[in-house]
Amino acid sequence: MTDLPQGPTAHAVGVPASEVPASDVLVSARGLEVHFPIRSGGALRRTTGVLRAVDGVDLDIRRGETLGLVGESGCGKSTLGNALLRLVEPTGGTVTFDGTDVTGLDRRAMRALRRRAGMVFQDPFASLDPRRTVRQTVSEPLEVHGLRAGRRERAERVAELLELVGLDPAVADRYPHEFSGGQRQRVGIARALAGEPDFLVCDEAIASLDVSVQAQVLNLLRRLQRRLGLTLLFISHDLSAVRHVSDRIAVMYLGRVVEVGPAAAVGSDPKMPYTQALLSAVPVPHPSLERTRQRIVLRGDVPSPSAVPSGCRFRTRCPYAFEPCPDVDPALQPVGAPGQLAACHLHGVVGRPVEREEAVPAPAD
Repeated sequence: MTDLPQGPTAHAVGVPASEVPASDVLVSARGLEVHFPIRSGGALRRTTGVLRAVDGVDLDIRRGETLGLVGESGCGKSTLGNALLRLVEPTGGTVTFDGTDVTGLDRRAMRALRRRAGMVFQDPFASLDPRRTVRQTVSEPLEVHGLRAGRRERAERVAELLELVGLDPAVADRYPHEFSGGQRQRVGIARALAGEPDFLVCDEAIASLDVSVQAQVLNLLRRLQRRLGLTLLFISHDLSAVRHVSDRIAVMYLGRVVEVGPAAAVGSDPKMPYTQALLSAVPVPHPSLERTRQRIVLRGDVPSPSAVPSGCRFRTRCPYAFEPCPDVDPALQPVGAPGQLAACHLHGVVGRPVEREEAVPAPAD
């Protein structure tokens, strides 16, 4: 494992949450960046800036765990999940899957890798082809990866997968429009499991579902994780859902991981002011406590990823910002419970000195 950054020159990136053997880590990101060019109109189409969707993330996901990834809309969490699977190409850094650096793999090698890594998308209707039956949708990974030799074997496997996610195999010849949103998401989960993966990225998998259906899908994911030994990256803006399913939680803000640690520690005693504000917005299921709880309302708007503040990215909205915040890019450092880290100068000034500038200009083409 990489040592924690120390001293004023340490780089402010997401350090692994604790010292664990490399063999226990299934997916690892180091200095991961995903930048999108901003181009002006007209015939010349000049590059006028860079949108830093993911901007230097170090993160480890351990075998068999569920890591919850939370943050406001636009913080880069979905882009990070896509980059780990190379559905979006990283512009910097590395991604390692089970000891193999996947950022340099060719198309054939990536196809073999994707048998071991699946994705559950946010919109269960848009992610399914309306012209294909459930049987065709779920059996497609079996055909692509050659996991079942004949039509009968594939049909039996499809029936097994549908039963696994709580659907009657008799619905295999229906089309997506004949299902409810929760049922469609179960079909999407069955398709993701068809390749017998070790790792699943669940990208806002419950965001478009009714509340009662959300609980069903969350419980299904927990059962599958335990039964199949899956490793999950559960991406959501819903902190209450993340706390329900996750072993550890990572919090993102403007393309960076700003806090990471055990779910119980981050959920009950957050050390980063941004995490504290997110938790204060979670409703409490008790009328008297809900009336008396204090909500932390952040000032200002979220800065644009194309004009990131210097130093601490959260300083423009932080109620506790002080002298080092504009000048030192904070690094994740150990705070609170074992394995809990936060990128905040309130716990000691640790990071990399930077020039005061609100945006890093991009070179023109």
